[in-house]
Amino acid sequence: MTFTSDRVKVPLGLWGSIRQMGIQPGDIARQTGLQLDEITGAEVSASHYFAIWRAFAELAGSTAQAIIGLATAFETAKYPPSVLATYHARDFRDALNRMTKYKQLCPPESLTIHEEGDICRIELGWQQTFKSGPPVLAGITLACLMELGRRGTGRHLTAKSVEFTEDMGDDVEALEAYFGCRIRTGAPYNRLTLRRSDLDLPFLSYNEELLEILTPVLEDALDQRNTVRTISNAVKYIIKGMLSSGRPEMRAVAKELGMSERTLQRRLVREATSFKVLLSQSRHEQALHYLANDMLDIKEVAFLVGYEDQNSFYRAFRGWEGVTPAYWRVSQEH
Repeated sequence: MTFTSDRVKVPLGLWGSIRQMGIQPGDIARQTGLQLDEITGAEVSASHYFAIWRAFAELAGSTAQAIIGLATAFETAKYPPSVLATYHARDFRDALNRMTKYKQLCPPESLTIHEEGDICRIELGWQQTFKSGPPVLAGITLACLMELGRRGTGRHLTAKSVEFTEDMGDDVEALEAYFGCRIRTGAPYNRLTLRRSDLDLPFLSYNEELLEILTPVLEDALDQRNTVRTISNAVKYIIKGMLSSGRPEMRAVAKELGMSERTLQRRLVREATSFKVLLSQSRHEQALHYLANDMLDIKEVAFLVGYEDQNSFYRAFRGWEGVTPAYWRVSQEH
C-alpha cells in the first residue's frame, strides 16, 4: 500500500460495553480533555483512540479491571463482521487463524500465530503506521482471544502463559486469575501462549451458512486492501468504506490519506481522473457487488452505495449499465 492513515474504526459495541461498567462517554471525554464528538465517531484518529483506552483504564480503577470487565461484557453479536466470523468458525484453530487474517482489516493491532510442539503462541504487534498502543489495549486484545476460545467451545479454557511488554498495574493477580496462569511483564513481546490441544476443540457456535456469506465479503475486502497501489485506488478503497454513511466528501478522504484536499486533487489530475469520477466508479462497483447478493433488496443497495432515495439510484444505475437494477439482477441469473 502506498498510503498511510491513522484512522481507527471504533467497534460498534464498545461504548455500550463501557456503559455496562458504569462509565459514560462523557466521563471518557473529560478524562482525555477531548470533546465528546472527537471520540464517539465511527472512526477516530489513532491518538484519540489510544487516549480513550488510557482514560478507560483510569476510570475503571485499574488496568486489570478494565481488561477483565470489558472482555467479559462485550456482546459477541456487536462485534464487526471481521471478528464475528471467528465466533462461528469450525474450531478454535480455525477461529484463531481467521482472527489473525482478518485483523488486517481492523487496525491498529496485528496478530501472528505459530504452532510448535504442544503449544500455540499468538503475538500481538501494531500495524506499521501505528505506534505501540497502551497496555490496556494490549491486554484487551489478548483477553478477547481467550474469550473467543471460551465462548466458542463452551469451556473455561486457560492460557499456558501470558506476556506483556509494559507494566500492567498493581492488580496483576486479577489478570492471572482471569487467564489462569502467571503473567510476565517487561517481556520482549505481548504474547498469549495456549495449549495446542485446545485448538482442536470444536466450536458450539459453528455456523457454516453464515461463514459462506461472510468469508467471500471479508476476502474481497482483504484483496482490495492489499492491491491498493495508486492514489486513485486508495481513494476508491476509502470511498467504498464511507458510502453507507452518506456521500463521501473529498475533504474527508484527503484527511484519511493524510494530505490536504489540494494535494489530493493535484495527485488525481496526474492520474488523469477526478474525485467525482472515482466516486461514481466506486458506487457503480459496489452496486454491482451488492446486487449480486439476492439477500439485499434494491432499496438497501441504494442506501449502501450512498443514495438517500431509490429514484436517484435508479437514474445513476441506468447511466452505468443502461438498464434498471432489477433487470440487471435478473439478467445475471441466466
